[in-house]
Amino acid sequence: MLKKIFPPANWLPAYNTNSLKSDVVAGITLAAYGIPVSLAYATLAGLPPQYGIYGYLVGGFCYALLGTGKQLAIGPTSAISLLIGTTIAGMAGGDLQRWADIASLTALVFAAMAIIAYLFRLSGIVNFISETVLVGFKAGAALTIGLTQLPKLFGTEGGGQHFFERFILIIRQLPETNITVFIFGIAAIVVLIIGEKLLPGRPVAIVVVIASIILIGATPLGSQGFKTVGIIPSGLPSFHLPSLRLTDVDGVIPLAFACFLLSYIESVSAAKALAQKNGYEIDPRQELLALGFANAGAAFGQSYPVAGGLSQSSVNDTAGAKTPLSLVFASIAIGICLLFLTSTIQNLPNVILAAIVLVAIRGLVDLKEFKHLYKIDKKEFIIAMIALLGVILFGILKGVLLAAVITLLLLIKAASSPRVAYLGRIKGTTLVSDMLRHPENETIPGVLIVRVEASLLYFNVDYVRNQVWSKIVEEDGSLKTVIFDMSSSPIVDVAGARLLKRLYLDLKAKGISMEIAEALSEVRDLLRVEGLESHFGHISHSVSVNDIIEKVK
Repeated sequence: MLKKIFPPANWLPAYNTNSLKSDVVAGITLAAYGIPVSLAYATLAGLPPQYGIYGYLVGGFCYALLGTGKQLAIGPTSAISLLIGTTIAGMAGGDLQRWADIASLTALVFAAMAIIAYLFRLSGIVNFISETVLVGFKAGAALTIGLTQLPKLFGTEGGGQHFFERFILIIRQLPETNITVFIFGIAAIVVLIIGEKLLPGRPVAIVVVIASIILIGATPLGSQGFKTVGIIPSGLPSFHLPSLRLTDVDGVIPLAFACFLLSYIESVSAAKALAQKNGYEIDPRQELLALGFANAGAAFGQSYPVAGGLSQSSVNDTAGAKTPLSLVFASIAIGICLLFLTSTIQNLPNVILAAIVLVAIRGLVDLKEFKHLYKIDKKEFIIAMIALLGVILFGILKGVLLAAVITLLLLIKAASSPRVAYLGRIKGTTLVSDMLRHPENETIPGVLIVRVEASLLYFNVDYVRNQVWSKIVEEDGSLKTVIFDMSSSPIVDVAGARLLKRLYLDLKAKGISMEIAEALSEVRDLLRVEGLESHFGHISHSVSVNDIIEKVK
C-alpha cells in the first residue's frame, strides 16, 4: 500500500550516485528552461510574472512526492494559462489582487476535483476526450494564444475580448508597429527555433533571456520603446490558502473542471509517452492524486493550475532525469533564483516572452494530422474542425466544454446505432461471417442469422429492432427461422432482454421461429431472470450458430 500511494518507495531503495548526478543536472536544466517559460505563461494568465515561477517551484516539488511519471515536469502550460486569463478577466473586474486570488482558488478547486476523482476511481475520464477532438482543440488554442502575443511582437497595444476582435485590432494597429521591437522579436524566434534544432533539450530560452536583458539594460536599445516585465518581488511566495471562497466567485467550478480535464489529459499523455520510451509503466489513477497534490500546493503557494506538459517534460528527459527528484532539484534552483536573482529580470522585454510562447505553441497545430484525418475519414476531420472553431469562436473554456460534449455525443451516437450484421456460412466450413464483407458466403435457405456487434441496451434497442425487422420484411415470406448470434453482445439490460422477447413473439405470430446462440454468461443470467427460457428453451453458450442451423434444416 505504501508503494502504491507513495511511488518514491519503489525507486528510492535502488537510488545511487549516478542517478543523483543525472537528476541534479536535469533539475538545473529544467529550471533554466522553466523560468523564462513560466514568466511568459503567467502573462498569458493575466498575472504578474512571478506567479508562473511559483507554479514551477511548488507544483513540481509536490508532484515529485506522489507522481508515477519519472520524467514528467509539472508547471504552467500555454492552454491552461490562456484559459485562466480569458475566463478570470470577467470575474476580477480589473482588480489584480482579486484576479490572483481567483486563479489560486481555481487551483484549489481543481485539487479537490482530482482527489475526488482519485477516491472514486475516475481515471478513465481521460478517455472521454477523443484524440480527434484534441487535435482541433490544440490548434484552436494555439491560434488564440498566438493572436494574444502578436501585439507584443509588433510593439503595439493590441486589445479586444474575442478572437476576431483581436485580429481586427492587430490589422488596424499594424501601421503603429515598432520596427525595432519587431526585428528584436523575430531574431529571438529564429534563435529559439535554430536552438531547438541544433541543441534539443537544452535551455536555449534562458540564453535568449539573459542576452536580451543585457542588451536592453546596457545598450541604447532600452530607449527604443521596449516594454519590460518590471520589478519581480524577491523571495519565496508567502504560503497561504486563497482568501476567496467558492461563494465569492461565480463560474470558478466550470473553470476548474476545464483546467482539470485539460491538465489530466495533457499530463497522462505526456507521462505515458515518456514512460514507454524509458521502459516503465505509470498509474493513471495515482496521477489524479499527484496532480491534485501539485495543484493544492500551487494554490497554497499563490500560483494557478499546473499540469505536466510534453515540452518541459521532454527537456527534463533529454537532460537525463532518472526520477522525480529532478523536479525537487529544479524547485531548489528556482528558489535560489527567486531569493537572489529577481532584480536582474526586471529588464526582460515582453517581446522575448511573446517569442518564447509563439515558439512553444507552434507544435500544437498538427497539419499532418489534419491532412491524415481528411484523407482517411471526413467525419473525423469535421469533428476536429468543430473543436478548432469552438475554441476560436467561444473561447478556451467553452471550447473545452464543447469538445467534451462532442465526444460524449459521438459515444452516444455510436452506442445508439450499432452495426447489425447478417451472417452467411463460409464455404466448406461450419463457420459464419458477415455477408456484407464476404458476399461469397453461402446463405442458408429459410434462415436469417443476425449478429448485433454491440451490447443491447435501452438506448439502442429500437434501432436494432427496426434494422432486424426491415430485413425480415425483405425476405418476402420465405423465412422460417431467425438465429440471434449473441457472441458480440457482452451486456444486455432489461430493455435488451425484452427486445428479444418481443421479437420472438412477433415472429411467432408470423409463423417464424427464433433461436439464441452463443450468449455470454452474464447475458444468459439476465435472460433467465427475465424468463426468456420459457420461450427459447435452455439458453447456452455452447450452442453454436451451426448447431441451430443443423437442427432447423
